[in-house]
Amino acid sequence: MASISRSGVSPVDVPRAETARPGELPLSPRLYSADLAPTRAANRTWGRYSLFALWTNDVHNIANYAFAIGLFALGLSGAQILAAFALGALVIYGLMNLSGYMGQKTGLPYPVLCRISFGIHGAQVPALVRAVIAIAWFGIQTYLASVVLRVLLTAIAPALQAYDQNAILGLSTLGWVTFLGIWCVQVAIFAYGMEMVRRYESLAGPVILVAFTALAGWMYWRCGLSIAWSSGNPPTGSTMCLKVLGAAALWVSLYGSMILNFCDFTRNCPDKRTINMGNFWGLPVNMLGFALIAVVLAGAQFSIDGKLVQSPTEIVAAIPNTAGLVLACLAFLIVTVAVNIMANFVAPAFVLTNLAPKLLNFRRAGLLSAAIAVLILPWHLYNSPSVIVYFLGGLGALLGPLYGIIVTDYYLVRRSRVNLPQLYSESPEAAYHYRGGVNLRAVAAFIPASLIAIVLALVPAFDTLSQFSWFFGAGLGGLIHYALADRRARYLDVSGEAIAVDSAQH
Repeated sequence: MASISRSGVSPVDVPRAETARPGELPLSPRLYSADLAPTRAANRTWGRYSLFALWTNDVHNIANYAFAIGLFALGLSGAQILAAFALGALVIYGLMNLSGYMGQKTGLPYPVLCRISFGIHGAQVPALVRAVIAIAWFGIQTYLASVVLRVLLTAIAPALQAYDQNAILGLSTLGWVTFLGIWCVQVAIFAYGMEMVRRYESLAGPVILVAFTALAGWMYWRCGLSIAWSSGNPPTGSTMCLKVLGAAALWVSLYGSMILNFCDFTRNCPDKRTINMGNFWGLPVNMLGFALIAVVLAGAQFSIDGKLVQSPTEIVAAIPNTAGLVLACLAFLIVTVAVNIMANFVAPAFVLTNLAPKLLNFRRAGLLSAAIAVLILPWHLYNSPSVIVYFLGGLGALLGPLYGIIVTDYYLVRRSRVNLPQLYSESPEAAYHYRGGVNLRAVAAFIPASLIAIVLALVPAFDTLSQFSWFFGAGLGGLIHYALADRRARYLDVSGEAIAVDSAQH
């Protein structure tokens, strides 16, 4: 019997990168490894519930609740907020399905999928954009989770507040202990690979739903079973339509990064129907439930004392019962860890592996990205609005053009036909070598679309259009790429089963 490596892949099942069958181009060790190879069609483990739980954790997180509650504070009524989220959820559902189908058909992780449109070496650019955003937000989300843990620990043991008064590189002693504690938990979960990620997400999903539903029910009971459906005079007419559309567009933009690398998860799904059903319950249905809970939380608090809360953590902090406070904090910790691993850990692990597959595997790359997230001292990023707006906001504006180019190239130019083995070849004869490994047509589409998206997102003069910058970027990127692409070329659809590995045991 062949031995099994820690990645779950039998060494004898992985073809040597230097060899090839007669008539086939050789695989390059700089492009191919067990972690970057396509997944076999058989024995894929991510079912409908796995995707539903994935989205449950991602939707019901603190940052998203702060966004939804903020809409109430800005004057939108409960009905208008629900309409905005319903519209945004339908758009996200469609975009995620397009991205998910690519991963399910090819079995490719995001950095390798980018090779189709950008070339075997040009793909590093869209991959690194996604990774930098993910690493920064991984650090920030870990810091926010550590703040919740500090609240939890000081509620249980008030004497610990004595260790929360000093500052070492911007964090107190207790702050460092909680930050590194949350960091270690996430690394430990990730160290067991994607199957453990799936199991954790599946376990955390129901916990989050129950916790936030219970919190909303408690608030509804506190305000006498009657909540305020607006904080003042909600907008009407054309102003209302613009604000609802703007809120829906911003909601889509918040998912711009996951829309790009959703293939990292669906490469482990057996068929399209799994994606359709898992996404349906996890996105439109789940997001409407989320929006309703957010409206109840904000409206109930406003009915009680006229206060416009900015985050559910403010509501949790006011829970008079210590046991209730502890349980709510634990729920926040569970969801923050789940979201962080899914949205901000998996992507950079694949990207860094793609940079040096001979040196890094999925686990080592994940540990390296987690270490970088500590070294950047993310609490300084979070407390610096200019960094969030201009650096992360500027990078975020690039996500739309990347999506537009990748999806247009895959569906409209190639008609879903991909020669999978040649994605791992550096031979000049390979389909994705282009010129020196870079598809200059995709680059030519990316540059102007990105510049326009960045200007719309960051320049104050275009403030009214900034919320739609993702759509402008995606549309322009797709249109320019389609105009420049060679649509008359003959694209082959070649299976990658001969070089594939078992599903997601990285």
